[in-house]
Amino acid sequence: MSTALEGVKVLDLSRVFSGPWAAQMLADFGADVIKVERPGRGDDVRHQGYPMPDRNGQPSRQTSSFVAMNRGKRSLTIDISRPDGQALVRRLAQTADIVIENFKAGDLRRYGLDYASLSALNPRLVYCSITGFGQTGPYSHLPGYDPIFQSMSGLMSVTGVPDGEPGAGPVKAGYSVSDLTAGFYAVSAILAALRHRDQISGQGQHIDLALLDAQIAAISHIGMNYLASGQLPARMGSASQITAPFRAFACSDGHLMVAVGNDTQYRSFCTVIGLPALADDPRFTTNPLRASAQAELSRLIEPAMRERTAREWNDALAAANVPCGPIYTMDQVFDDPRVQHRNVLGSVHHPELGDMPVINNPIHFSRTPIAPGLPPPLLGEHTAAVLRAELGLSDDEIARLHAEGIV
Repeated sequence: MSTALEGVKVLDLSRVFSGPWAAQMLADFGADVIKVERPGRGDDVRHQGYPMPDRNGQPSRQTSSFVAMNRGKRSLTIDISRPDGQALVRRLAQTADIVIENFKAGDLRRYGLDYASLSALNPRLVYCSITGFGQTGPYSHLPGYDPIFQSMSGLMSVTGVPDGEPGAGPVKAGYSVSDLTAGFYAVSAILAALRHRDQISGQGQHIDLALLDAQIAAISHIGMNYLASGQLPARMGSASQITAPFRAFACSDGHLMVAVGNDTQYRSFCTVIGLPALADDPRFTTNPLRASAQAELSRLIEPAMRERTAREWNDALAAANVPCGPIYTMDQVFDDPRVQHRNVLGSVHHPELGDMPVINNPIHFSRTPIAPGLPPPLLGEHTAAVLRAELGLSDDEIARLHAEGIV
């Protein structure tokens, strides 16, 4: 059965998280992704995260962070700082549909691998540049990592324990949200540019994507709250800025996340927890009223929630169509029967690790299903095969490039 992106070729010059995440999603959709890495060391993320267990359960050279971002790709090592290496990349770009890179603005221009240089060779090329602050502007020359964009986007200002409570202060999200958000935007932009090329213009284009811009856009509902009201949003812990009860409640054995989103759900919630009079209390009859008085509302709800376990409350509230859910640890996530039913956790066969777990792409296509692809590659695993198949190099030519340290 065909895939959604069958026949699309991606040259992945990116590393760490944002670019590799975007390229992996394109690989999941069926694109042929060639990942270009530094000889000897590879992508920096090969040296981050936890060692993956090998067939004998012992730590291997493969890391959890790398395998999370790089399945479905072929690994080719090229030293792009050398002219012969640059020439190889230019030749690969001539037959590629997409290039993804996340070097600092202007870095690839030094090597003749920027959009202007490669599009001159291949006008149909869709070239996506992901940087911290964009290709232009006063910060374009600066490096940056995910926490910087969480902080500068305003995300950290609304994430954390409220002032006046124990542990108050801003905190970052528990994963690299800015990197992955930018990766999602990159995939959307690339697919839109491909459609424009193939259906309208016949020409590729340059995509300039900044992590800071992407993260600000991703929390636009928070930004619009401020622009509409002039009021700075506050840190709310697990609670919501605009509705209540919408927070984690302590139960007899742990916590349950309750997310009441409308007045009907609120009435059902009050009935289930044995406080039906709260549904008609004039202080709490609408979302805006509940949001503005949520401290008092929570004070009235909390004793009732402590009377039963999180599982008991979850079952009772879910039966009444009140949105709620347990706060899982990662082991509980993968043990959940619904997660298992949806095949969220899969496996691929790895040449060094054997059968290894992967977290599957969550998208379910009806006509072009996502099938298990290549495992995350070993460093340079496909160098000879790619140079032979894509560029027609002979074994002697490949051996020379190896001997000279170019690949």
